[in-house]
Amino acid sequence: MLQTPSGGAGNGIAAADSGLMSIGTVLNALRDEFPEVTISKIRFLESEGLIEPQRTPSGYRKFSPEDVERLGQVLRMQRDHYLPLKVIREYLDAMERGEAVPLPTVGRQRDGEPDLEPEGPTAVRIGRSELLAAAEIGDEELEEWQSYGLVAPFPDGAYDAEAVTVAALVAELGRFGIEPRHLRLMKAAAEREAGLVDQVVAPLKRHRNPQTRALAEARSKELAGLTVKLHAALVRIALGVR
Repeated sequence: MLQTPSGGAGNGIAAADSGLMSIGTVLNALRDEFPEVTISKIRFLESEGLIEPQRTPSGYRKFSPEDVERLGQVLRMQRDHYLPLKVIREYLDAMERGEAVPLPTVGRQRDGEPDLEPEGPTAVRIGRSELLAAAEIGDEELEEWQSYGLVAPFPDGAYDAEAVTVAALVAELGRFGIEPRHLRLMKAAAEREAGLVDQVVAPLKRHRNPQTRALAEARSKELAGLTVKLHAALVRIALGVR
């Protein structure tokens, strides 16, 4: 079994039942350390071969403690080291085989030589078919959402992995009759909030010192989390719900 690095998820995972767990139980076990993890994210990681939960005869996923531990490893390596999923999978598979392999690093190339310090996080990208499968949506739905700017591919046609979360949430809101065209206001508000955060961290991003740029990335994540919490609280107040 892989050794779990120290972190908030360790307690949640250790507290989980020693038997097989549902995906909802797994989500709760991970959320202490990874508050942004979603069921769609877990399904996507499964589709990428990072985990292989068991299935009941009726098709429900059942996760072992080892599956949850591996999920924590994957999410931690994405968050802390910005590694592509393929690299993470190969690394963890090698560790489980008992091979002593160094933790991979991500850097950029300069004149054919590897750069020891990455200039910024490497976005985890997925293909169109992977997005459709992970979010459990069809081509027509994706095309409509793209027309409203809710999901957008990179120039090469790939998508940010976070698009899975967005697509799953748009689909879930659709169950309540909220159509994609209604969500343009939310996107505009998100872009304004992102612009505000960017103004705060822009001076740090301009530094050539890799540690200062890393601080800018950490500050952006912290501010993003605070703006999301504030937005949620304001919506609850406006609706009169607790």
